Amino acid sequence: MTNFKVLNFLLLCSVLLACSPKVRKAPIIPAKVIPKENNSNVVVKPVVKFTEAAIAVLIPFKLNQLNLKTATKAQVERADMAIDFYQGIKMGIDSAASFGLNFKVNVYDTRDDNSQLLALTKNETLKNSNLIIGPVFPEGIKYLSNFAISNDLPVVSPLSASKPSEFNNPKLISIVNHIDQHGEKIATYIGANYTTVVLINPKKTEDEEFATPIKLFLRKNYPSLLVQEFTSAYAFETRMIKGKKYAIIICSSDMSFVTPTIDKLAKISKLKANDYEFNLFGHPNWAKQNYNTEQLQSLHTIISTSFFVNYKETNVVNFVKKYRTNFNFEPSEYSFKGFDIGFYFGKLIAKHGANYLDFLTKDKYKGLHNSFNFLYHPLYGYYNKELMLLQYKNLTLNPIN
Repeated sequence: MTNFKVLNFLLLCSVLLACSPKVRKAPIIPAKVIPKENNSNVVVKPVVKFTEAAIAVLIPFKLNQLNLKTATKAQVERADMAIDFYQGIKMGIDSAASFGLNFKVNVYDTRDDNSQLLALTKNETLKNSNLIIGPVFPEGIKYLSNFAISNDLPVVSPLSASKPSEFNNPKLISIVNHIDQHGEKIATYIGANYTTVVLINPKKTEDEEFATPIKLFLRKNYPSLLVQEFTSAYAFETRMIKGKKYAIIICSSDMSFVTPTIDKLAKISKLKANDYEFNLFGHPNWAKQNYNTEQLQSLHTIISTSFFVNYKETNVVNFVKKYRTNFNFEPSEYSFKGFDIGFYFGKLIAKHGANYLDFLTKDKYKGLHNSFNFLYHPLYGYYNKELMLLQYKNLTLNPIN
């Protein structure tokens, strides 16, 4: 089935340079003088709108390396990701065209190769883009930074969870939340609802990346909160105090550590339910890992995430139906992400024209997979602050309102 999708896409590569079918001339709106309460007047800049907006999409299709007869499962799945993401973006931009703007979408295969990116930077069409979406991996974003800065090009980092500070691009737009944001989201919830928090932290580098922002945030904002830290659930068990309600954070996503730790906590909770109350908090990577759901539910487990689709919502139902009609496949995670990115930025450009970046921190968006609510840092660019908390109920993850 997957090979059929890739084959279909290979046959359609000749039409990857696509224009939205809806074309409308957008006028230049004159400046307005708006009276304020203090009787002073503020001159609002004219909204310079495009007659056509050029969006470049940089995705690692790696079609030059894909032989369907010999391709491995990993290679095909990687191509799947690129295809699904592109198809989602195209649907999103097509939908945004209803706001009165024609879009020219130029699609480039980055091949996940910096030498290919170097060749693309010499392309005048890319230099004249109004927005670049991609590359999707951190190394590509880093490599493209100097080119983007020198040509004053806004770049959307669509899938990377890297910290914006790693790229030093004031016009970078980061969609996916980085690990510090996840830590602070968890810490905010715990600080408002608990008095005792336990971090089970094996102290590996990746564990510390999650644990550090949690500890710093709690220390700064909830100084009276009791924070304890142990390297294992076994060490924690020897220090437990009867009658305590514990918020327990497992700071790791190493399955060889997490699985026995969850098992140990579940056994303690079951045997000593009258003496202790546990609420477990996990690493955001758990959303893509497999653990014992019954144990996670018994521990009232909560995780943070920047991706959740409610398949009962009308907008989601409509999107799935249209995606099936257009492509004869089910949308994946990357299809949803692509649609939200394409639709949000397409609408933003159609609505605000050449000055659309001025409105990036003002125009909020509730998407199919997450909401967009951007903050700005003068050195690192724009970053999305919206995150969700999910809790295991009825053997599945559900949003916490």
